[in-house]
Amino acid sequence: MSERTGNPVKAIPLRAYGYAAAGLVLLALPFYLERFWLQAGLFAIAAAIGAIGINLLTGATGQLSMGHAFFLAVGAYGYCALAGDGTDGLSGLGLPGWLAAVLAVVLAGLAGGVFSPIAGRLHGAYLGIATLALIFIGQHVLFNAHDLTGGYNGRAVPPLNLFGLTFDDTELLVAQVPFGAVEKLWYLGLALLAGGVLFARGVLRGRPGRAMNAIRDHRIAAGVMGIPVARHRAAVFVLSSMYAGLAGVLLALVFQRTVPEYFGMALSLEYLAMIVIGGLGSVAGAVAGGVFVALLPQVLNRYAEALPLVSAPGTGDIAPGEAARYLYGAAVVGVVLFLPGGLARLVARTPIHRPSGETR
Repeated sequence: MSERTGNPVKAIPLRAYGYAAAGLVLLALPFYLERFWLQAGLFAIAAAIGAIGINLLTGATGQLSMGHAFFLAVGAYGYCALAGDGTDGLSGLGLPGWLAAVLAVVLAGLAGGVFSPIAGRLHGAYLGIATLALIFIGQHVLFNAHDLTGGYNGRAVPPLNLFGLTFDDTELLVAQVPFGAVEKLWYLGLALLAGGVLFARGVLRGRPGRAMNAIRDHRIAAGVMGIPVARHRAAVFVLSSMYAGLAGVLLALVFQRTVPEYFGMALSLEYLAMIVIGGLGSVAGAVAGGVFVALLPQVLNRYAEALPLVSAPGTGDIAPGEAARYLYGAAVVGVVLFLPGGLARLVARTPIHRPSGETR
């Protein structure tokens, strides 16, 4: 056995420096980017949070869900109903914004809990078919419960109040830079995404994560080893629903208006595309896939005039939204065929450093 010689390459600290540099760049973006890009970034952050949730369910546990958009709607409309004061003629409890946001996430978790007995007993395509009912039920309620949802036209989203700061377009000067709603929400979104990433990684690296992976890979063997399969499936479904509810609250705050048509089947399919493109079972992959799928239509819309075959809706060529679906549809096929691990596999793995005196 030979002994390593020479100076060791400190790759792990370099990765930490890279994360720190990326964090500083993200914190500085509101001082330099225009509103459009910050808003697009917030859409990507919300998508990444929701993608982490469905990746815990589908990527880590092997449970297919087609109803993720339903729980986003529960979070978005739950926040509006809890924080609304009724001055717009719609139902509202007038709760403080921060409390309404927390309760909206809990409400999404409760909605997932109601469905969790079914999620605990079904698996694979059977669960996917069952969760289709959530989309149909959700769309019916959103379009017809006018006093609660505003019907087809939706309802306005009350601004969030947190620690005396209102996340609206009232300008706040920071280093002589005016901060409006988007700039303020940017930092809130980053904090929520960071918390969601850390919590999901903690779950996957602990005993729950090992149990989830065992259920995904060998369901019967996991049950023989004493893992309560139905209970774990139900719990992960509730957790995934809460992630979706949190993403729905953030989306509502960014859009500033909730529209029922947005929370349909297409949105659920987009979330499945996110985790396939990013990498099933990977938190970083879920974030990467969410950012890719959420930003692509925004970029195409921004540069539609400069791109071939892409133009504004109604002009005869392909609309930016349609072009985005074609592209990430092609990306899904490409990932399945040539990169089974998704975008997460493209990230170079940092080698583990061995001390210079250690033998192979």
